[in-house]
Amino acid sequence: MFESILPFLVDGLLIGIVYGLVAMGLTLIFGIMNVINLAHGPIIALGMFGVYLFFTYMGFNPYFGLILMAGVGLLFGILIYFVAVHRVLNGPHLAGLLATFAVNMMIIGIGTSIFSTSFRNVDYSLGSVDVVGVTVTGTRLAASFVAILVTALLYAFLYRSRLGKNIRAVANNRVSAELMGIPSTRVLAISFGIGTMLAMISGGLLATIQPFTILSGSVYELKSFVIVVLGGLGNPLGAMIGGIILGLIEGLVPVFMKTTWVPVLEFALFILILLVRPQGLFGAKQ
Repeated sequence: MFESILPFLVDGLLIGIVYGLVAMGLTLIFGIMNVINLAHGPIIALGMFGVYLFFTYMGFNPYFGLILMAGVGLLFGILIYFVAVHRVLNGPHLAGLLATFAVNMMIIGIGTSIFSTSFRNVDYSLGSVDVVGVTVTGTRLAASFVAILVTALLYAFLYRSRLGKNIRAVANNRVSAELMGIPSTRVLAISFGIGTMLAMISGGLLATIQPFTILSGSVYELKSFVIVVLGGLGNPLGAMIGGIILGLIEGLVPVFMKTTWVPVLEFALFILILLVRPQGLFGAKQ
């Protein structure tokens, strides 16, 4: 029995690691500035198209394209912060939701007019690899490896660098951080840029695995909400663990029932966590 479900477990684990990175940008922004970024999905889609354009029209290796998209994502996130988020940061939660939702609609509108809603695909192969007796595609394995590497670099940055420590100080208590001379506006802008960068990197990784459209990001945005509630809003490590759990669920469900039940079970889990443990499995300390 175990041998028959092992391929599904491996497949779910690998995609779950990528899901964890997908949700990490969303939960990082919330943990630092208490803003739910509704532009998260379209930003993921921009990461997909960025890697696609670099690969298709400029001939860049998709993983080199990820590095370029990381820089683009950081700058784009800082721009979004100053244009749409900064002025409503201390306002009601609804103001932040509406501001980021407006960015969401603008990206989708412009993206649809430029790219249409036709499917695209990054036609790049790394062959197949044998993992614990299961054959998996090299691009899926590489995407999981890159997701783990980016997560490790994020934690090293947050806990080892001066700027990372400033970000954690602002997230913990913005007023006290300002009294200690930390420029909170600059730190928050960079934090939003990092969250956007993570979304674009994860989008680029997903583009190497499966076809996509400009609307594909909305699917992963919904999955991100399930993941961050499962792992705990504001906890990046919880997002990674939540992503793995969600990936394993997606991998195992088709073994026992139709794949159409996958979103039903995901959102049933979403509601269950909200009812039983609203702070998530690894909720951030208050």
